[in-house]
Amino acid sequence: MVITKKDMELLRALVEIHSFGGDTEAAARLGADLDRASTVPSEHVPLDVVTMNSRVVFEDDTGVRREVLLVYPPAADGSRDRVSVLSPVGTALLGLVVGESIDWPDAEGATRRLRIVAVLYQPESIERVAASHLRT
Repeated sequence: MVITKKDMELLRALVEIHSFGGDTEAAARLGADLDRASTVPSEHVPLDVVTMNSRVVFEDDTGVRREVLLVYPPAADGSRDRVSVLSPVGTALLGLVVGESIDWPDAEGATRRLRIVAVLYQPESIERVAASHLRT
């Protein structure tokens, strides 16, 4: 699991806030994942890693594909295409690489498997392209 240093800082703050008055179970789940993560500077994160605000396509164990944007809780507007990082599937997606699979609990508590099919948009990749154009 790879996380940018910037995302790690923001996500640690989010975990702390929700640990003391929010969704404590979700905060604990995300905190445990962050404890296992490797951090890298934004400019070094591989382009096929799911970072915050990435648009990603994943496939579940039934073969159903879904395209979502991984967002912070305030941006999760209840639509199916904006997934909060505090949701079980959001936490599962964070830091995965295209082709990787992970088990996650669905809304009913059953264990499901998802696989990252594609990272369609990653903010760090756009920043990298913009920075390279500014240098030329």
